[in-house]
This record gives sequence, C-alpha cells and structure tokens, in this order.
Amino acid sequence: MSEKKLNQEKIFTLCCLGVLIAMQVVLARFAAIPIGDMMRFSTSFIPVVIAARRFGVFGGMAVYGLGDLVGAIAFPTGGAFFPGYTLTAAIVGLIFGLFLRPVKREETATERNIKIVLSVFCTQLVGSFLMNSFWRSFQTGTPYGAVLMTRLPQCLVSLVIQTVFMVLFLDKICKVIKIK
Repeated sequence: MSEKKLNQEKIFTLCCLGVLIAMQVVLARFAAIPIGDMMRFSTSFIPVVIAARRFGVFGGMAVYGLGDLVGAIAFPTGGAFFPGYTLTAAIVGLIFGLFLRPVKREETATERNIKIVLSVFCTQLVGSFLMNSFWRSFQTGTPYGAVLMTRLPQCLVSLVIQTVFMVLFLDKICKVIKIK
C-alpha cells in the first residue's frame, strides 16, 4: 500500500472516530432519559457499537472512553469528573470491540446474533452492573450490595433494549454506512 493511501486511510479513520465520539457525547449528555435520581437510559451505545464493528477494539474503546471524557469535561452532569466511569466506558468499548470487531469471513445471522447477545450481556454485567455500581457505591458511601439491587432493574431493561435494537438494526445501519 502506498504511503499516500495509508495516510488517507488514517485520516479517514480519525475523522470517523471523531464524528462517532461527537455522536456519543450528544446521545449521552442530551438524549439520555433520566430514571429517578441515580439512573438514566441512553442510546449512547450506538456510536460505540458502530466504531467497534468498523474499527474493532481500538475504535470501541476510543469512542466510549474519549466520548465519556469529553462529555464529562464539556457538559458536566451531577458533579465533578470521576475517572472511574471513564474507565468503565473504555472497558465497555473494549468488550464491544472484542465481540463485534470486523471479521475476514462472512458470518451467518445466527453467529452475529450470538455475538450481539454476548456483547450486550457482558457489557451490562461487567460495565453497568458491577463496575458502575462500585463507582456509585464508592462515591456515595452506600453499601455495594444496596447499589447493586437498585441498579439491577435498569441493567435488565438496558440489556433487553440494547439486544433487541442491535439484532434488528445493527446490520441495517452498517449497510447504510458501508460497514461489512
């Protein structure tokens, strides 16, 4: 591959990631639906999944981690910046990237759906349920078990919504934006 072509590809990748980071910030900070005082539902996973599908682990981590960092600094909601949530976001992006990264061969619909279900289950379990509950407990001084119980319904609802959305629309979105 020529050096010019390689540079063009790098610029394209950076531009795409920048747009997806901006989308993640907007969806997380301005389109989130608050549920009570301590919870909210957001569609900010969509640009992360697109990045993970197109750019793999690096893309997923960059979009969610940097999106959370930029959003927390530029548009703070509910207090000062806390790096624990950014770490969780990067790990969630990593998990999506591991499951949804580009593959060299054609996948069947069943294989894709299994990857989707596993990615959402793992991100909800590790990221939202365990890690974010720990950070919430750490910040508020509330016992970890109590925070887990209050976050369980939100995680279960998010698990279902994200899985259904991704099974129904991920391939269509990727086709429109020309991602295999």
